Amino acid sequence: MAQGRAGGNPFAESGELDNPFQDPAVIQHRPSPQYATLDVYNPFESREPSPAYEPPAPTPAPLPPPSAPSSQPSRKLSPTEPKNYGSYSTQASAAAATAELLKKQEELNRKAEELDRRERELQHAALGGAAPRQNNWPPLPSFCPVQPCFFQDISMEIPQEFQKTVSTMYYLWMCSTLALLLNFLACLASFCVETSNGSGFGLSILWVLLFTPCSFVCWYRPMYKAFRSDSSFNFFVFFFIFFVQDVLFVLQAIGIPGWGFSGWISALVVLKTNTAVAVLMLLVALLFTGIAVLGIVMLKRIHSLYRRTGASFQKAQQEFAAGVFSNPAVRTAAANAAAGAAENAFRGP
Repeated sequence: MAQGRAGGNPFAESGELDNPFQDPAVIQHRPSPQYATLDVYNPFESREPSPAYEPPAPTPAPLPPPSAPSSQPSRKLSPTEPKNYGSYSTQASAAAATAELLKKQEELNRKAEELDRRERELQHAALGGAAPRQNNWPPLPSFCPVQPCFFQDISMEIPQEFQKTVSTMYYLWMCSTLALLLNFLACLASFCVETSNGSGFGLSILWVLLFTPCSFVCWYRPMYKAFRSDSSFNFFVFFFIFFVQDVLFVLQAIGIPGWGFSGWISALVVLKTNTAVAVLMLLVALLFTGIAVLGIVMLKRIHSLYRRTGASFQKAQQEFAAGVFSNPAVRTAAANAAAGAAENAFRGP
């Protein structure tokens, strides 16, 4: 019996509990069915190895609907490759839209500045009852017996889009005044060299005393008030008078002898007598020429601005009529005339 046990299965009589392969701990850790390829593999069996385990193929994605257009196959872009965000037309449209937004933003900023300026004007007018606005032009010292006659503030009274034009016209008036003063000195020098030029010297004094205040009152102030209040009547006054002023600028540049202008002709005539005086007169003629050219350019520019403001001759007539009838002196004279006519009608012949 001992030999039988030695030659047979030593676990045959001991039962399942004595079999170490039947231990529940061992059975629990047996390979699962997913490792079936390991169970059928026998390293001692001389046959070809079983095929390797392959994962199941992924489910193909659903096809797009027939109505959707087929797009080009997408590819992964490299980090250095530029991205295409749209066609050229799309980018041009975006750039145009951006430019339009910037233009509207500038217009809004300009309107905001205009509203701020008008608010300052209203505040200044509200304080006018207690503290009237003081005239500040011409800028004279306090001890001078003559006080300023006008109030002028381009940054406060003139709209933002017209301030450059009004400032240029103000500088043009100052240059014309300076040219008249230099013309007086040149005519004085010419009179000292040649006593026969006395008439020109006397007229140069008259031009300085006459043109300096008249040019400011007759064409600069109407232009200033036209841009300040968008007045068609003042625009018409400015165009008429400044056209005459441009003709005078041209005559000053020409310099007809005996007219009191040191222009080109007068300078060439004096060149035969005295070179130094002729050089001074040539400089004055050059200044007169620049003023004449700038005056013609500004007249054309202001006329183009006037056409864009919507002003008209009918509007100018209405403003003139309203201004005349709003004048207290005119109304008093009209009332007196009407009362006299009615009294004469009641008296009869």
